Amino acid sequence: MLMKRFLLTCGLLFCLVSTSVRAGEKVDSTVMGTLFNSSMFRPHSEDSLVRARHNRTFFHQVGKVFTRFFREFDHIDTAYIEPQHYIYTVMLQNTNTYEEYTLYNKKGQKISFAPAPSWRLGPYVGWSWVFLGYTLDLKHINASSNHSSKKELDLSLYSSMLGVDFFWRQTGNDYHIQRMSLGDGVNADAMHKVDFDGFKASIRGLNLYYIFNHRKFSYPAAYSQSTMQRRSAGSWMVGLGYTRHQLEVDWDKLSALVDERLGQDAAHEGKSRIDSSLMFSKIKYSDYSATVGYGYNWVFARNMLFNASLSMGLAYNLSSSDNGESDKFQIKDFRFKNFNLDGVGRFGIVWNNMRWYVGASTVIHTYNYKKDHFSTNNSFGSVNIYAGFNFGAKKRYRQNAKAKDSK
Repeated sequence: MLMKRFLLTCGLLFCLVSTSVRAGEKVDSTVMGTLFNSSMFRPHSEDSLVRARHNRTFFHQVGKVFTRFFREFDHIDTAYIEPQHYIYTVMLQNTNTYEEYTLYNKKGQKISFAPAPSWRLGPYVGWSWVFLGYTLDLKHINASSNHSSKKELDLSLYSSMLGVDFFWRQTGNDYHIQRMSLGDGVNADAMHKVDFDGFKASIRGLNLYYIFNHRKFSYPAAYSQSTMQRRSAGSWMVGLGYTRHQLEVDWDKLSALVDERLGQDAAHEGKSRIDSSLMFSKIKYSDYSATVGYGYNWVFARNMLFNASLSMGLAYNLSSSDNGESDKFQIKDFRFKNFNLDGVGRFGIVWNNMRWYVGASTVIHTYNYKKDHFSTNNSFGSVNIYAGFNFGAKKRYRQNAKAKDSK
């Protein structure tokens, strides 16, 4: 049915244009007039090149539309933002990652798990907006380390108008108990920093955001050095996000560890026992969010830039767990209590004189999940410290340099 309507519409449009041409009416300079000139449908045109010229005109205009669309991604006000003069870059980067999961119930019990922070170092090579590199975990450089099962991938793409964050993390077996509270009357200090290999977690997702004042405010200036911010500017931004989370806890192993550390007497009195409302075996949930935030680039000295941005999101959670809940959404399953707040923060400082650059940046994500008997909070992020230089000047900047030298 839709195809029939489409063909009928095209046929009517064809007839109207043909009738207009035969009647000798002038075609205006609108999009229709540009794409369909009056000679297109004449069976015996005096100019044998009219149709070829029309084909060039049609595809030329279509090409212009797409060109303008893609150029808008990096359309900037050069009084505020200076484009990068070089094509290639080489960089050495130190990356430090961290994360923490907190579980708590309505009875005041709270348990936080965190892995040992990783400390990575490695080279990167860049061409235009593409960066490729590899970092080695220096804390676990021994091939026989028990921490080798940890995997992570973070990728951020920044243009002046749009940005995308991709991330994927899968835990290793190097978690410890960061904090534990089992309620009034139970001293759980002995559980602090105790290693625990019965916790597994994974997260994968992406964030997409649009920057309103992209002609004057540049994310790349703070995080990828593909531009330079010359004057201070800020911008509101909106975005969409999706993440998939999975948590799994071996509660039998954790209960045995609590009994061992806090003593059998306390366990027999029921003071150190973890409440059953917290004892899920596995949780899987998807997080869909719409975000709004603000970012600001402060040029506080020549070639020096500090960026801070914060986005808050209203998120809806779809979950499945070991109690048989399904993550297949149906209208009847909609619940206002499934809404939660998420957040993303970015901070960066950089010195960049176009040829050389040194800087540091951090990105922090936080997610919340609530059910009737328990809740979880997940925070993770990374801190990058880097230094590098650019080379291979772009053609127009080489020409400008030659022109200055000849004067």
